[in-house]
Amino acid sequence: MLQRLKAFFSSPYIVVPIGALIISFSPVLVRLTSVSPDSSAFYRVLFGGITLMIISFIRRERFSVPLRIWGLVVLAGLFFAFDLKCWHRAIGYVGPGLATILGNLQVFATAAFGALLFKEIISKRLIVALPLAVIGLFLLIGLDLHEVSSDILWGLLFGLLTAVSYSCYLICLRQSQFTEKKLPLFANMGIISLITALSVGVSMGATGDSFVIPTVSDWFYLILYGVFCQGIGWAFISKGLPKLPAAIAGLLMLLQPALAFVWDVIFFKRPTGTHGLVGVALVLFAIGMGIYGQQAVARSKE
Repeated sequence: MLQRLKAFFSSPYIVVPIGALIISFSPVLVRLTSVSPDSSAFYRVLFGGITLMIISFIRRERFSVPLRIWGLVVLAGLFFAFDLKCWHRAIGYVGPGLATILGNLQVFATAAFGALLFKEIISKRLIVALPLAVIGLFLLIGLDLHEVSSDILWGLLFGLLTAVSYSCYLICLRQSQFTEKKLPLFANMGIISLITALSVGVSMGATGDSFVIPTVSDWFYLILYGVFCQGIGWAFISKGLPKLPAAIAGLLMLLQPALAFVWDVIFFKRPTGTHGLVGVALVLFAIGMGIYGQQAVARSKE
């Protein structure tokens, strides 16, 4: 029984979706707090990083790795910090719906990086699946372009920067765990989280944003946000990413916004119609088609 469970949780097609499921609760926890967006991002990576480092020390994980790995770890932390900053600014300009869609254009950037940098073959099914998934996100969010403000150009710029930086973060995270001389799992994600926290914290200090956590409930939700989403969720994702083609990794990460929409409907009674349900179904269908197509390519090479 234990061997079966171990084999089940060793599959990247299992652990990455589990991680995406866990981090899909991020918007729920952020919405329950009263702190600023940058402050919630800071405490997410700080509390998550501390938790991961405690686990790493308990497990006596080693920190002696080549400089190349340290470079990838630092880059991952900086890209993730930049991603969070750009995403929050995109939300301010064009709202959470369009900002979410723009940020998840990472699926195209991640696939392109995989093909260009690592010579990964992209199947025809995956090429079809990528735009289908993005169309599904549009349906899911229910975007109304008439409601977008005159700041749309700035919002588009920050949204596209979010997509590129998030894709760069995923690629660096994947590559940091790709070799035998890698940092152990918890140390890797813990250090990346703390580097992100330092970057976001410096930015908050420069802009005068408050670090104060005003209420006990805010403390509870922020700790849960950090430990559960940043700690446990990203540990699952980090474990599976090196075993997946970059394009599939980006596609699987679209589970996060799709599931976040579902939690918004369930917990906050978000109004939705047929278009939203069709959007979720289309995203899930596109993910399944992309995975099937890429697995067929892998089998043909064996």
